[in-house]
Amino acid sequence: MSQPTLLIHNANVYTANPAQPRAQAVGIQGNRIVFTGSDAEATSWRTPQTETINGNGCTLLPGLIDSHFHLLWGSLKLESLQLDGATDMAHLGELIQTYAAAHPHKPWIEGYQLRYTIIPSADPIDRHWLDQLVPDRPLLLFAFDMHTAWANTEALRRANLLYGRGLPPGNVVVMDLKSGLASGELREFAAYEPIRELIPNLTAEEQRRLLKKGLSLAAQHGITSVHNMDNRDQQIARYADLEAAGEMTLRVYMPCDIKPETPLTALADAAELKRQYQGDYVRAGAIKLFMDGVLESYTALMVDDYADAPGNQGMALYTAEHFNAIATEADRLGLQIFVHACGEGAVRRTLDGYAHARTVNGPRDSRHRVEHIETLHPADLPRFAQLGVIASMQPLHSPVTRHDAEIWPVRAGERRWPLSFAWQTIRETGAHLTFGSDWPVVTLDPMRSFYAALNREPWVDGHPQQRQTLVQTIAGYTRDGAYAEFMENEKGLIGPGRLADLVLFDGDLFATPAAEIAEVRPQMTICNGRIVWQKDS
Repeated sequence: MSQPTLLIHNANVYTANPAQPRAQAVGIQGNRIVFTGSDAEATSWRTPQTETINGNGCTLLPGLIDSHFHLLWGSLKLESLQLDGATDMAHLGELIQTYAAAHPHKPWIEGYQLRYTIIPSADPIDRHWLDQLVPDRPLLLFAFDMHTAWANTEALRRANLLYGRGLPPGNVVVMDLKSGLASGELREFAAYEPIRELIPNLTAEEQRRLLKKGLSLAAQHGITSVHNMDNRDQQIARYADLEAAGEMTLRVYMPCDIKPETPLTALADAAELKRQYQGDYVRAGAIKLFMDGVLESYTALMVDDYADAPGNQGMALYTAEHFNAIATEADRLGLQIFVHACGEGAVRRTLDGYAHARTVNGPRDSRHRVEHIETLHPADLPRFAQLGVIASMQPLHSPVTRHDAEIWPVRAGERRWPLSFAWQTIRETGAHLTFGSDWPVVTLDPMRSFYAALNREPWVDGHPQQRQTLVQTIAGYTRDGAYAEFMENEKGLIGPGRLADLVLFDGDLFATPAAEIAEVRPQMTICNGRIVWQKDS
C-alpha cells in the first residue's frame, strides 16, 4: 500500500460502506484513498512527510453528492435580488424598492426565490402593483421554482407580451379579463422567455467570477459532486476549461437539454457529449427534459382533477407518443434520461416511456431517472423497482409539516397526501432513491435538507411515515448519488481505491438531535485529494 500524503485521524468516520461502516482514520495518496481503519493501524502508515489532520472526534463523511443542481444558473444569480426572506407582500415591496434604490444604474431588475405562500389568493401580484414599486425600469420576479414569473408593464411592453402571445401547450401569459391585457403573471418558461432574452448578458469576466463564487459556495457546504440538470449556454465547455486550468473544485455530471421542438436526430449530439467529456471533474452521459410544470401553477400533469380546480388535470409538454420516441432513441444510444415530473400523471407518462424503451431495445442497466415525484399514483408505486428507475427527490421541496405550506397541499388534496413526497414508501419497494437540492430553487445547504428529511411529519395522523433515518439520508447524499451517475465504484463511499472526496464536520452528526442537525457545519472539504475549502482559512 502507498504511504498516505494526507492522514485524517481521531475522527468519527462513517464510510457509507455496509462492509466497514465505521473507522477512525483515513489516508489519502494523490487523489485516492489508500487507507481506512483505526488510529492505531494508521500509525504504521504515517511518515514524517505525511500531513495530518486531527478530526477531534467529529464526523467524516464521503463528499456530498447533490443529485439535482443548477450550477451556472445559481451562480449567475448570486448577486441578483433575493426574495426568499420576504414574509408578506409589504416586506416583498420593501425588498424590491431597497434593491432598486441600491442599484440605480441597473437597466433591468431581476428577483428570485419568491415564495407562493406570501401571495394572497384574493389579491395576486399584478403588473400595476409592480409598477408602483419600479415604474421606470423593467422588473421581472421569479417564484422559487422558476415555473411562474411576474413582470411589470415596462418588461411586458418591451417583450411584446402586453397583448398576450400564442405559446406552446403548458405555457400561459395570464390575461386580465377586464382590460384584455396581460396581468403580469407568466406561467412556465416559454411565457417569460421573451423577457429573459432581452435582459443584458453579464460579461464573460463577470460570469467567470460568479461561477467561481458558486463553486466556492458548494465547497463550503461539503458538496464535492453535483448532477447538473441543464447544459444551457453550453456551460459544460466552461467547466472543462476550468478543469484544464486546475480550477475546478467540484465534479459535475451534465445532461444535454431536450425540448419539445428538439428533433430526434439531435440525440446524437448528446451521445457525442458523452464521448467527449469523461474527465475527472466534468462528465456527460444523459439527457434532461420536462414532462410537466408544478402544482402551484396548475401546470403539473395529474391523473385526476386538482383538488381545488375541478375539471383541471394540468398539462404535459410531451404526448405519450412523442416521449416514447425520445426515450427509445436515447436509450438505444446508451444515454441516461432525467425527466422532471411533479404530478402523478407526468410520473406515469415517464414510466410508460421507460417501459416502452425497454420493450423495444431490450433490458439494460439504464438507470433512467424521474426528478421530483411530488405526487404518485398507487398503481405506479412498484414500477420504479420493476423498471430499475431511480427516484431523484429533494427533501426541501416537501413541507416538514402540513402547516409549512399552504398552496401545495390544497392543490393536491388530502387524498393524495399519503403518496406525496413519498420518500420512505418508494424506498421500501426496493427502488433506488437519491437526494439533492434543486439549487437555486432552494438553498444548496445539505444540512437544511438533512433537517427536512429527518424531521418530516405525516400531514394527517395515520398517514405513512416518510421521515428518513440519518443513515438513509447520508446514503441519499453519498452512495446512492454515486449509483445514480454510474460512479458507485469510484465514489460515494470511504474505502481504499475510492476517489478522495471527503467532508469533515465540526461536530458528531450521530450524536446530534435531529432537531439540531442543521446547526452542524462542514469545517473542511476535500475533492480529488485536495483541500478545496477549510473553515477560517
